[in-house]
Amino acid sequence: MSMLAYGFAQRALVGGLLIAATCSIMSFFIIVRRLAFAGVGVSHAAFGGVAIGVAAGVNPILTAGGFCVLVAGGIGWFSRKGRLHEDTVIGILFAASMALGVLLMSFADAYNQDLLSYLFGSILAMSWTDVVVIAVLTVLSIGFLVLFFKELLFLSFDEETATASGIPVRFVYYGLLVTMALTIVVSIKLVGIVLVSALLVIPGAIGLQLCRNYRGVLVTALIASLASVAAGLYLSFHFDVASGATMVMVQFVLFVLSFALSPRRTYMSRLRRGAAEEPGEGAGQRDDRLPMGTDTVR
Repeated sequence: MSMLAYGFAQRALVGGLLIAATCSIMSFFIIVRRLAFAGVGVSHAAFGGVAIGVAAGVNPILTAGGFCVLVAGGIGWFSRKGRLHEDTVIGILFAASMALGVLLMSFADAYNQDLLSYLFGSILAMSWTDVVVIAVLTVLSIGFLVLFFKELLFLSFDEETATASGIPVRFVYYGLLVTMALTIVVSIKLVGIVLVSALLVIPGAIGLQLCRNYRGVLVTALIASLASVAAGLYLSFHFDVASGATMVMVQFVLFVLSFALSPRRTYMSRLRRGAAEEPGEGAGQRDDRLPMGTDTVR
């Protein structure tokens, strides 16, 4: 019988694709802005928010959302006002949030199967209400990214010039952090707190390996993210393995393939030159800088 004959699989696929679309677009800015560690920190900080909800008897997703927004805002505030590097602030808040979660869980004696579902995901347990909530947050997150796309792009490459140009840098920066926090919260249902950072990093990394302009990176990241969710669900259904972990492993395989086939690799450049029989073109040297090509912010 087809996987989609089951209601839980239909809900999981729709919700998963919505999350994948949001994460892929967010991934581009996380990679370009070098916020990968921030994604890891905020995603693991969600454990503290979940613990607050479990201990207080409130929906853990709601408390995790509020807590992640506070942590994301704290990262921005401490790094700018306290003159600390973002990595330092993230490390501090990451550790403090995890410690808070462990303490609250020990007081509440609540380390059970429900907690494991938040840690490692429970996409097959999604309800249509969950899908609707995810859809609303997806629209809000993508709406912000699309509305301030040029400003985010400008900020990611040259913050000082963006400030001098009159762009509301502080608002856009905090907006990006808050949007990242909300994206992490809605993704917890998909792969859980432990693995959610992979969805925010790997798609963008795949795009950067294969493309040399930001439009190509965004499209490639979106395709890779959607494909990994669909393939991960299919494989987990047929082999009876964890869905979230399977999706992440599919993304990892796609990243390895993109790394091997990347035009940045010297041997790939040689193959292209040999196939085209144009030895006069420039040597295919590896370039680890962001491949933005000729696309510029207008």
